[in-house]
Amino acid sequence: MVKVEDIETMGWRKAIKGMRNPLNSWDKSDSEFYTVETVAVEDRYLIGEFILGPNDLDLACHLIKAGPEHRKFLRMIHVQIDITGPLYWWKEMDTYKVATVANSCSTMHKIHAKEFELSDFSHENLKETETNILLNIIGALNFNRSCYIETKYKTYWWQLIQLLPSSYNQLRTWDGNMETVLSILHQRAHHKLDTDWEPFRQACFNNIPYCKEFYEAMYGKEEN
Repeated sequence: MVKVEDIETMGWRKAIKGMRNPLNSWDKSDSEFYTVETVAVEDRYLIGEFILGPNDLDLACHLIKAGPEHRKFLRMIHVQIDITGPLYWWKEMDTYKVATVANSCSTMHKIHAKEFELSDFSHENLKETETNILLNIIGALNFNRSCYIETKYKTYWWQLIQLLPSSYNQLRTWDGNMETVLSILHQRAHHKLDTDWEPFRQACFNNIPYCKEFYEAMYGKEEN
């Protein structure tokens, strides 16, 4: 199962300013970047939070609907996320290589750093008998890990690398832009790997500012 943590976004002020450059309509911008803690009627805005005003949000959604040549501002908004997911899921996420970068925990250098546990693997959909098979593999991994730590023989390290199941969970810090995120959310809706992709999608919708509004402007409301 995919776990999403510590989402950050940046570049909003310049992206919204640039959005208005083609029409020289900067005077109509009504967004605010809060530099001090401010109490609003319903929401509490924190230091460093960028709040889109109604005018800017309306224009942003209009440009998004108009097509990729008009919504360039989305590619100026960076999204950074800590994601823990199984290797088989990362193989799909890695297909999105346009304007993205990721730093991962290294299996080459740190695979032996700790003893393997069942919680290190995505196994929520395994039957009991198959879970027992995974436990046997984990036992073999830990045996070879101990041998490698004791002897430093690369033979044992190879056993770790080539025995490691694709369900092994890896942490990566992922960086992309808002348009790429929206594309991922659309293309992975109702995907066969639902227990992995849906938590990622919902985390983005719930924690990336204006993600829902921009998504609906680009693709329309989702059908359940």
